[in-house]
Amino acid sequence: MDLEAVRTFAAVAAAGQFQKAAADLRLTQQAVSKRIATLERDLGVRLFTRTPRGAELTIDGQAFLPHARELLRVAERAVGSVRAGRRPLRVDVLASRGAGASLMRGFHGAYPEIDLDVVMLFDVEAAVTAIRSGAVDASFRAVRAPGRPLPEDIASARVLDEPLELLTGPGHALAGARSVTLDQLVGHRIWMPGIVPGTEWAAYYDDLVAEFGLTIEATGPNFGSDVLLDTIADTPALATFMSERTRLVWPAGHDLRRIPVTGPVPVYPHSLLWHRDNPHPALATLRAHLAAVGGGHDAAGTWRPGWVLPD
Repeated sequence: MDLEAVRTFAAVAAAGQFQKAAADLRLTQQAVSKRIATLERDLGVRLFTRTPRGAELTIDGQAFLPHARELLRVAERAVGSVRAGRRPLRVDVLASRGAGASLMRGFHGAYPEIDLDVVMLFDVEAAVTAIRSGAVDASFRAVRAPGRPLPEDIASARVLDEPLELLTGPGHALAGARSVTLDQLVGHRIWMPGIVPGTEWAAYYDDLVAEFGLTIEATGPNFGSDVLLDTIADTPALATFMSERTRLVWPAGHDLRRIPVTGPVPVYPHSLLWHRDNPHPALATLRAHLAAVGGGHDAAGTWRPGWVLPD
């Protein structure tokens, strides 16, 4: 169905005259008549009858009018949803409890007038595909696993180096420590179910293990953070790594301890990815905000994998 013909029909119905509708639409009366004739042919009914006073809706025209108006409203909403500056900024934060979500909460607090859509995409390839297709405007990633460079049309900027912490239960040998060094963790079992081979975080922990001789176990099914916390609380032989900004709540009886890791401080590098040609005006605002609040990167006394892109 020709949307312009529907728009013309609604204009004639409102004006009650072909001539006035033509003036309102800045068309010739002949063009208006042609559009109405085409629409009537497509629908197989007559929409107007000519009268000395102008044009009156037929019964079929009266039935069609509210639907025509709704079609025009839907079309306007559809255009508005993608018009630059009017649709929400869509950002992939990977996980609701992670640093990306924390950074976006801060951005929303600073710019509440900017509409946001927050999504969570598991795989970096899916995130890059979504950026290139326009399904999302930006994504928080580590940028990225060895041997997997970004496409040339995808830009990135480091926005946060997030320290890792050790999470233990009250019975763990290191539970009373104010901080622990990576050397002190050698020989301790660090349980991290859910590490998926081929992901950025798997590559990160592989390098951490290789460089510092740690023991990280990803065995067993991943039943989520609640079961992880229950297990760590009840098992003195196990600890886990937790990013500094990860938001978790556990029962008071668990008495879990978050202990800073030093010597050096292992940091997980978060970057923002976006398409170089993305015109959304709020994207520039987000990038400027993250640059202002993210702090320095590659600070002295920290560690990150060598494959992570520099600033």
